Formats: sequence, structure tokens, C-alpha cells
Amino acid sequence: MASPRDLRRRIKSIGGTAQITKAMQMVAASKMRKAQQAALTAAPFAQRLYRMQRTATTRAVDFAHPLLETRPVRRRAVILIAADKGLCGALNTNVFRLAAQFDPETTTFIAAGRKAAQFVARTKRSLVAEFAYGDSPAFAEARAIAALARDLFLKREVDQVLVVATRFVNTLTQVAVTLEYLPVGQISGISVPGAESEEALAADTADTLFEPSAEFVLGYLLGHYLNIYIYTILLNAKASEQSARMVSMKNATDSAHTLIKELKLEYNQLRQGNITRELLEIAGGQAG
Repeated sequence: MASPRDLRRRIKSIGGTAQITKAMQMVAASKMRKAQQAALTAAPFAQRLYRMQRTATTRAVDFAHPLLETRPVRRRAVILIAADKGLCGALNTNVFRLAAQFDPETTTFIAAGRKAAQFVARTKRSLVAEFAYGDSPAFAEARAIAALARDLFLKREVDQVLVVATRFVNTLTQVAVTLEYLPVGQISGISVPGAESEEALAADTADTLFEPSAEFVLGYLLGHYLNIYIYTILLNAKASEQSARMVSMKNATDSAHTLIKELKLEYNQLRQGNITRELLEIAGGQAG
């Protein structure tokens, strides 16, 4: 049985930990609100751009572009997007579980986030490049990642590019997903609100006029589409990270307070028992 001194020491130590996790919870909550707002604000534009991409590429029947070329997959690249830090529950673990399913012999990785690069190095997989992105992802950071993936695909160093990241649903729910990136086409990993089904697009035989030309319009659209695609995913990943960290730190703080309450009860019971024993000893001595 622990002594009263040991219990007091444990209560003090856990109380200090609770203060730290509470402070981290407050910081994460502040960052979470900004990250969530950025992700939610960008979502309608990204969804509209995806619908434009599907409509335009489906109706441009006589148009061929290297970014639309589908070929047998001998090698693939995976853009792995994870957090820079831990203390965010199972967020990183869920993403890495998806990434681990790819054959390391035929897969190269582009890592975004320190934890993503550490996973690739720890599992001895091929890493092409590592990118950092801050608490507020910048469009330039997304553009650099997209440019590298585009170059790998156009140079035929890889035949397919996928993205493994976290989709933000709400504060309590973040889902690890695998999404198609290149060749440009349908995204089947998630449901895009407002997007027509592939069956409806295929059945639509209406003529479409591109001005000044299909090559100009789609060449311009595809480049911007790929940049915005990665930027939206980075915003979702950061919103997911900060939400998961806030919830994790809140759970840690609540657990610390629960443990402190239990230790105080044990301490008071032990102290009361010692007082009772001393009283009995005094009463016994007087009777003797």
C-alpha cells in the first residue's frame, strides 16, 4: 500500500501533467477553429472545380492530354500526407495503415509532414521528396507537391499517383482515405457533393464548344485543378490534425482529473485510517 507521502507526490505530479494537457488543449482548440474554417471555406470551390473537370474531360471526346493518359500500372507514386507532430490520437496511425498496403517494390512516396517522412524511412520504403506545411497551409506549398507529382507522371517514372491523407468530417470524426490523383479522372475514394454520376456524364451526348480551343481550356484547367486538389487535401489534413489533437488533449486532461480524484479518495481513506488507529492506541493506553 502506498504511503500518504507517495500519494501526495503522485497527486502533485498528475496535477502538473493535467495543467500541461489543458494548455495544449486550449492551443489546439484555437488552431482547430482556424484550420476548420479554412477547410470549410475552400470546399465549395474545390467541389465546383472537380465538377468542371469531370464535365469538360468527359465531353472533350477528341482531346488527348498526357495528364489524362491511362496506362498499365507498373510503378506508382503515393503522396503521403500526415502530421508534423504526434499527440493527435490514432490520426497518423490510420493514415500509415493505408500507406503500408502498397507494395514497397513498386511504390515511391512523396511525404508531406515530418511524421510521414519518418514512417517512410522507418519502413525502408522509397522516398522521392519530403515537403513541410505549416499550421496554415499555403497554396505555394501545395503547388510544389503537385508539380513534383506531375513531373513524375509526365516523365513516365510512375504510371499512377495516389494520395493517402485524412478527410475532415467534423471535430470528432476524421477518416483516412486513398484518393486518385493522376491520371486525372474520377475520384472514387470519396463522394463529392453535387457531382454528376459517371453514368450520367457518359449518357450526356450534348455538343460542347470550347473557346478558344479544347487544348487551351483543358490545359489551363488541369494544371489549376491539380494544384487546388492538393491544397484542399492539405487544408483537410491540418483541420483533422488540430481537431484530433484537441480531442486527445481533452481526453488526457479528463483522465488526469479522474485519476487525481481517485488518488485523493485513497489518500483521505488512508489518512482517516491512520487517525483512527492512533485514537485507538491512545484510548487503549489510557485504559491500561
